[in-house]
Amino acid sequence: MTSKVIYEGNLRTRLTHLHSGNEILNDAPLDNNGLAQAFSPTDLVATALGSCMMTVMGIKARAMNFDITGTEMEVTKTMASEPRRISGIEVVIKFPKNNFTDKDKTILENTARNCPVAKSVHPDINQEIKFMW
Repeated sequence: MTSKVIYEGNLRTRLTHLHSGNEILNDAPLDNNGLAQAFSPTDLVATALGSCMMTVMGIKARAMNFDITGTEMEVTKTMASEPRRISGIEVVIKFPKNNFTDKDKTILENTARNCPVAKSVHPDINQEIKFMW
């Protein structure tokens, strides 16, 4: 088992990662009857995409003997209705000043675009990825 989810009422769940014991609160968004005091389920999907991209780029950078510490990411989720769903996720990746070669950049970009979450979300979800070198 990976995680445990407990409904706490008022459209809030508590998510527990069983291996570490780390917890995340999850609320329904304002536009869907919630309080929006925590990530919504769809926020987590969009944010998981960014986190996965960052993680695999970190793994690849380490294997190539350089560091991407300080890299920042902005994730924007777009919702559609009927049915209510994520229609797009925009990820803007801002790298710190460094001497990345064109080859390094291509490798990191391909690595990010092919992370497990990017390959797992529905193909109807538009993934717009921007790399700021």
